[in-house]
Amino acid sequence: PCYHGDSKRPHYCIPDFLNAALGREVQVSSVCGAEPEKYCRLSRRKGRGVCRVCDSSRPAAAHPASYLTDHHDASNRTCWQSETGVQFPQNVTLTLSLGGKFEVSHISLRFCSQPPESLAIYKSMDAGRTWVPFQFYSGQCRKMYGQPRKRLIPKLLEHEAICSRLPRGGRELRNGGLLTFLPLQGRPSAPSFEYSPVLQDWITATDIRVAFHRLHATDSRGLGAETLAFYAVADFRVGGRCKCNGHASHCHQGDGSSGMSCVCEHHTAGAECNVCKAFYQDRPWQRATPDEPHECVAACNCNLHSTRCRFNMELFQLSGRKSGGICLNCRHNTAGRHCHYCKEGYTRDASKPTSHRRACRRCQCHRIGAIDTFCNETSGQCRCKDGVVGLTCNRCAAGYRQSQSAVSPCKQLLIVTPPPNPPRSGSEPVGSECGSYCKPNRGEIRMDFRDYCKKDYVLHMRPIAMEKSGPWWKFTVVVVSVFRQQGPRIRRGEQSLWVPDQDLSCHCPWLQLGGAGYLLIGDRGASPDRSQLVADRTSLALPWREVWAQKLRRFQQGERRGDCNET
Repeated sequence: PCYHGDSKRPHYCIPDFLNAALGREVQVSSVCGAEPEKYCRLSRRKGRGVCRVCDSSRPAAAHPASYLTDHHDASNRTCWQSETGVQFPQNVTLTLSLGGKFEVSHISLRFCSQPPESLAIYKSMDAGRTWVPFQFYSGQCRKMYGQPRKRLIPKLLEHEAICSRLPRGGRELRNGGLLTFLPLQGRPSAPSFEYSPVLQDWITATDIRVAFHRLHATDSRGLGAETLAFYAVADFRVGGRCKCNGHASHCHQGDGSSGMSCVCEHHTAGAECNVCKAFYQDRPWQRATPDEPHECVAACNCNLHSTRCRFNMELFQLSGRKSGGICLNCRHNTAGRHCHYCKEGYTRDASKPTSHRRACRRCQCHRIGAIDTFCNETSGQCRCKDGVVGLTCNRCAAGYRQSQSAVSPCKQLLIVTPPPNPPRSGSEPVGSECGSYCKPNRGEIRMDFRDYCKKDYVLHMRPIAMEKSGPWWKFTVVVVSVFRQQGPRIRRGEQSLWVPDQDLSCHCPWLQLGGAGYLLIGDRGASPDRSQLVADRTSLALPWREVWAQKLRRFQQGERRGDCNET
């Protein structure tokens, strides 16, 4: 049995050995009696030749292939017999399909005549599509099969066929003698067969073929001049057991001629118990051994959302070789290895357990404010467009106001904050005149798209030099980016910026050399040269911040579309 008593603890188990050839059809390349033909055998009891006629039309005189695998009776032997006159190099073959995979323990042939001088045994593991040598027998191994006679088998070659001489004379292989081939005999790993994948593969077969290649020279004395050669076999046996990989204790006969099949245990399945059953795939399938049954383990906890799973080796390795099951075809809008979270477009309903069929509900994302219909699986938060906030993306964020555009439903107000106490440059303020002359900027300054469109220029510039020129200060600046300009074209690169002395003294605007530069916003005013840039007390100069660039580019794109004309 595959389990220990009442404890149901699994252990290694194998089916009983049996004769896999019994009652099965053998395909033969030659059989006597299609036309009545005479044959002679030497009778050991009478000491002389006995001749008979083989005739398939008379049951008593026929020698069909079915006699090879019937119940052998030593007192009333039935023999298959080939046509007479079979001579080298004409071969006679016996081909037996076992109807499934077997682990072969022995193959035996009981002869009714003098055995052949040379024969070969082949096996197939794929129902007769391909064949490999299993064993050669010959008195001329090198001549017949290109191999030396029997030798010690090295471990590296224990999965290859060898050639041996058939016993000659004596009681072993005279008429009625038995030839037995043991596939594991002489193989170095045979004592530890259950731990040797090489030998497990070596003795596995679905079909067996025996090829007779050369008859022994026959002593024809007493047989007469009409003696002709033939092959005759009374019994063809293949001993073995169903290949069940240590996961079945017995097999059963399939329908029709399908042969034996394993009755699998240990939660295994397949023709040879060679896979794990559905929902028992938390670790890879393995052949059982006397030390470890390697039972398939149930692990696919799919939270009642799936009835199928598969094994994933990568996950198994990452888990420290503990668990590798993955649920398949998750239902009820779930996803994940254990169908434990919601698929895209759905979010968890916290009021229901994970296993509930309605544990996942559709996201409620606003059709205009959200980027798409997907939301966070846990919180239900939708993915909002720029400037839009809310769980379902249904309102504008602070600093934004609603627009009429479905692409950008919330337009941004530009908000900048100048330093509270900027360092002074240029002349000191002139007494109390600054108080009534201008007010340095304090607190937050908001600029929306409408304000942007009213300015003559909005640019990012960096002062690199300054000099006094009468009532003006002339700054040499590097214009880094131009976001808006009206009037004479402002180019990037070095140019002059004019600031009235009184305005600079009162820090309206406030400018210093170096640093990251300034965001300069203003109108063109009176200057020594009206084509030059002017910054006065109506202008705004704020220390540059990179975060503004993207927002100003959006304003610039709106201007190019002609939105400034609408405002």
